[in-house]
Amino acid sequence: MTGLRLALTWLTVVPVPAPEVDPPTAAAALRWAPVLGAVVGAAAGGLALGLAELGVPGPACGLLAVGLAAVLTRAMHLDGLGDVADGLGCYGPPQRALQVMRDGGAGPFAVVTLVVVVGVQAAAFAALPADALAVVLPALAAAVGRTGIAWCARRGVAAARPGGLGATVAGSQPRWFAPAAWLLLAGAGIAVFRFAGVERWWLPVVAVVAATSVVAALSRHTTRRFGGMTGDVLGAASELGGAVCLIVLVAW
Repeated sequence: MTGLRLALTWLTVVPVPAPEVDPPTAAAALRWAPVLGAVVGAAAGGLALGLAELGVPGPACGLLAVGLAAVLTRAMHLDGLGDVADGLGCYGPPQRALQVMRDGGAGPFAVVTLVVVVGVQAAAFAALPADALAVVLPALAAAVGRTGIAWCARRGVAAARPGGLGATVAGSQPRWFAPAAWLLLAGAGIAVFRFAGVERWWLPVVAVVAATSVVAALSRHTTRRFGGMTGDVLGAASELGGAVCLIVLVAW
């Protein structure tokens, strides 16, 4: 359970005592990310549903739901997404890109990327149905996105630089873990859609495939561009994968 405690410390605002960080514990913590993501997604979906029942306009419900998810995760994943956008947008060798990502400021690439991704997430929350699926679908999408963390930290992917979260968890995840988790989540989505009587019961498969394609492309490109993976890449994969999955799920 030390892996869960560390995951709570790294990925949420839950005030639990942090265990000693060693490679096995760090690796276990990443495997808890989909579970914690599902909890955060369900909370955000529940807020959107509750606000909609009170008559709050859809766009406001969506933005407040995204805001709650950011608060529950310290906006760490969004910060990583912005840093990766700035790193990919700069010129020069990998060292230059890594320096830009370390600076901490938000450049134009980060601002535009965050506006687009948060806007897509908010629009998806605003389009959720006014029933229990409003809680289930964001939970599923967030779990799919957080699974991308394990894919980016799979064995064979080196750290782009020494030190930091990336160096701690790079290459720590079995290559089968993320595909197996995605397959399980797709199956769970099909079961939910069939139970809810949704005609397009196969849509969760499309959503998962779309999200995994984006995460795989991000991992491949950032590994080539930065010379490996960083902690920021994990956050970017989580946000992009979750956003793509949710917008496809609500398309029906």
